[in-house]
Parts: sequence; structure tokens; C-alpha cells
Amino acid sequence: MQACVIHAAGDLRVEHRSPAPPEAGQVTVAVALGGICGSDLHYYRHGRVGDFTVQEPMVLGHEVVGHVAALGAGCEGPAVGTPVAVHPATPCDRCPDCAAGRRNICAHTRYLGSAARTPHVQGGFAQLVTVPAAQIRTLPPELPLHRAVLAEPLSVALHAVHRAGDVKGKRVLVTGAGPIGCLVTAVLRHSGAAEIVVSDLLDAPLRIAATSGATATPRADDPEDDAWTQPFDIAVEASGAPAGLRSCVERVRRGGTVVLLGLLPPGEVPLLGNIAVTRELDLRGAFRFDSEFDEAIDLLAQGLPVDAIVTHTFPLAEARAAFDIAHDRNVASKVLLLLDGTHENAAAS
Repeated sequence: MQACVIHAAGDLRVEHRSPAPPEAGQVTVAVALGGICGSDLHYYRHGRVGDFTVQEPMVLGHEVVGHVAALGAGCEGPAVGTPVAVHPATPCDRCPDCAAGRRNICAHTRYLGSAARTPHVQGGFAQLVTVPAAQIRTLPPELPLHRAVLAEPLSVALHAVHRAGDVKGKRVLVTGAGPIGCLVTAVLRHSGAAEIVVSDLLDAPLRIAATSGATATPRADDPEDDAWTQPFDIAVEASGAPAGLRSCVERVRRGGTVVLLGLLPPGEVPLLGNIAVTRELDLRGAFRFDSEFDEAIDLLAQGLPVDAIVTHTFPLAEARAAFDIAHDRNVASKVLLLLDGTHENAAAS
């Protein structure tokens, strides 16, 4: 089979790998589509994501959908040919965090396409991927693969909004209009937020944010925009930029909540600590997700307005071009890799 493999910063290859048959309790999926995530881009450009550094060749990708190709011995998973999405996480289910219902922060989690552990966990940008049956989700018949592929990033957005608390009737700021920021916007709109202000330094992603439910889309470098005149009840930092975090802390009201979602650069990052103290702000991290994956599939099947977030689709053979386009935020939002040519018409670029 062919797979998209990162060897080091800038060294991305499409190469042959020999798939292993599924073992007992495992399911092999013929991957049709995979979404390029911000973490994939960081591995490609920098050889690392935060403190996770590539130490060995690793198949990238954790946003994947396809069809069941084979079942391991004794596995009761969906039948061969069933369209499915793959939940990328395998928590240990033994530690205190798992026992407390916070499996998303399990220190022992194995996550597709992640260098957090060595040996690395190989990812899903391969024509075949094998995972435990518990990670497989059968897709509703009304949900096409080119929408279902957004289930993983939508789950991230759902978890962030859950961490924010009750957003109904609230005025919310989202810094960063990348795919995750726009998905957060769609979830906020679905959850009843009264005002959703999305800021970014570029006009193209702000236009996508508007289609996702933003009520205002000011440029982050325009302090005179009317959107900034009133403080926010909640702010979600989705850019991964220190300036975005600063804007969230500065613009949220006294006693407000800031959700830190975007991964910031490694090392120390300046924080307006005195403002956080004197305004008694609630700073909450949001990392990955757990059961939100099933909620995301349901929302996508119901027609959550997120189609504009997918801007490009490339065949696996053109993976490097796909990654280069995905990095250009003036042009692209969510970029997909097509790993099964039979689905080319369903995922038009």
C-alpha cells in the first residue's frame, strides 16, 4: 500500500508500506479520505508539534474515513464494505483520568499519527489502516464521506465549546479563523451563542467564518472595528499564536472565561497574568476530545453548515502539493487527501 510518511522537517514522502492483517479485536479500514490537520502541517514544516518531535519515520494523519476492509478473528465490528469513521485515540482506560471520565487527557493514550510516544503511533494517511474495533464508528447512510471526514476536527471544536460552559445567549470571541476556529464558530451558533465575533489577520478565512455562523469578522489588526467596543463573556483562542491569547485575555469581561485551544509555540509564552488575576478570569485548556466524536457525526449528518471549510482535495500521490497549499491560509482552509480514487467524484476539489 501507499502511505504519506514524514521523515524530518520538510522531508515528506509517499512510499510503499506493507500492511499487516488485523489481529483479534481489530478492524482494517480502506481509507478513502483524510483531512490535513494543523499538527500534520507542523510535523511537515518543523518536524515537531509543541514538545513532540519526530524521531523516526511516521505515517501522518488522524482525520480519516473509509470502508471496512477486513475484520480480525472474533471481531464483531461492522461488515466488510461498511462506510466508517475512525476515532484516532486509544486511551488506557486504567488511569485516574480515564476513571474520572477525562480520557482525552490520558497520559498513556495512543493517537494516530502522533510523535508523543516512541515508537511513534503510525497515522491514517495510508490506503489501509488497522485499529482496535472500539475506534470504528459506522456512518449514517445520509452522511457522505466528504462531510464525515470533518468528524475529528469537529470533535475538537465541540470539546472546546463544552469546556467553555453554557454559551447560550453569550457574546463570544474566537481568535483564529482556520478550520478549527470555523468549526468552533459553527458549534457556538448551533449551541445558541448570541454573538460570535471571529478575528483573523487574513480576509479569506474570515469569509469562511461568516458562512459558519460568525456574526462579525473583524481583522485582528484593526483595533478600531466596532466589534471590539464591548467585552466578551467567553473567548476561545484557536490560532495558536501568542497575540491571539493576548487578545482573548484583554477583551474578555471581568469574571469571564478564556478557553485555550490552539497549541502555542514550544517553550514559555508571555501571558497577561495580572489581568487574569485582577479580573479573576477563568483560563481553561481544551485538548482533543472523547465522546464528542459521536456527537460530531450526528451533527454532520444533521447538516451542520461546515461545507465551505473544505477547500481542496488532492490525490495521495500529490501529498506534498497538498501540504504546501494547506499551509497557505490565503488560499486554503481544510485540505483533504484522496487515498481511494473511487471516491474522487464525491470529493471534488
